[in-house]
Amino acid sequence: MNLHEYQGKQILKSFGVAIQEGIVADTVDKAVIAAEELTKQTGTKWWVVKAQIHAGGRGKGGGVKLAKNIGELKERAGSILGMNLITPQTTAQGKKVNKVLIAQDVYYPGPSETSEFYMGVLLNRQTGRNIIMYSTEGGMDIEEVAEKTPELIFKEEIDPKVGLQPFQARKIAFNLGLSGNAFKEMVRFVQNLYTAYDTIDATMFEINPVLKTSDDKIIAVDAKVDLDENGLFRHPDYHAMRDVMEEDATEVEAGEHNLNYVKLDGNVGCMVNGAGLAMATMDMIKLAGGEPANFLDVGGTANAARVEQAFRIILKDPNVKAIFVNIFGGIVRCDRVAQGIVDAYKNIGKIPVPIIVRLQGTNADQAKKLIDESGLEVSSAIELKEAADLVQKALK
Repeated sequence: MNLHEYQGKQILKSFGVAIQEGIVADTVDKAVIAAEELTKQTGTKWWVVKAQIHAGGRGKGGGVKLAKNIGELKERAGSILGMNLITPQTTAQGKKVNKVLIAQDVYYPGPSETSEFYMGVLLNRQTGRNIIMYSTEGGMDIEEVAEKTPELIFKEEIDPKVGLQPFQARKIAFNLGLSGNAFKEMVRFVQNLYTAYDTIDATMFEINPVLKTSDDKIIAVDAKVDLDENGLFRHPDYHAMRDVMEEDATEVEAGEHNLNYVKLDGNVGCMVNGAGLAMATMDMIKLAGGEPANFLDVGGTANAARVEQAFRIILKDPNVKAIFVNIFGGIVRCDRVAQGIVDAYKNIGKIPVPIIVRLQGTNADQAKKLIDESGLEVSSAIELKEAADLVQKALK
């Protein structure tokens, strides 16, 4: 589950990580109130208006703007709120901005220069260890840095059994070229950041930039946080932070019906039971010359109501030119699934795209006979290769 920047910063602050303070607002009037309150709290004279969407690269899309007075603040907030913000991490349509974060200006003059760093914490799935990735080249162009100058990206692996060791935090601060108070601040920052990541069942923390201010403080200017949904039962307060308006509406609807659905960019809708079978089905579709339009796992109870809802969700995608139902009848009998498909088809009415059904397992022969004798425009198969050939034929 993704969080907004302001939510990620709230979590970081609760673990002792220094952050760029801010107050969220969803109207221009509230933005003005937030700016005035922020000035009282921090003494900041300027404010940064930051769009709150689940995507990076907001600055490049015009979603982060500096305001030097209340008039500019109103104009900046008014132009960002309600806009469809297009960034390198959104679709071509962009994402509508419903909230802005009014944040303090932390690039103030001081005795030393400011520096921007990049830092991320995530799991290295190849080694089974957590990893801190960091760079001296933080800021909006970190993807370009990683592509063109990968030697500027440092990595520190942490054994989850023993946790982050003090010498590792000091090594990170040293590699970032820090000294004096900034060095001590960075060591503390890294330790608290890793504790936050490890404690809340996060899959990723990304801070870009981590700022060394002109008076040698180390603060998180941004926060991108992903939480492991399987661990949310331990964190009901974080689960309450979910913003369904930032998620795909079809995926949200599928979740409400306990269907595991992920939209893809292809032309063949997939309805399967089991993640492994889903991956194999998607491979077969590609081998047949198509592209999967979704990942949809109906689970072990493929009854008529569940199958009907799955059909309706798949058909919401206008790119779907055919639907491939691939069910293995182990726990559930194939003939019951077949009856569910027939009933669902009749409830929906005429489905405008070809449907190919492959049922294998318990009572597969009875299921095929039931489908074939239903009088519906549904092609059935038992072997996977046969089903793939039918998908290929339907696409042509």
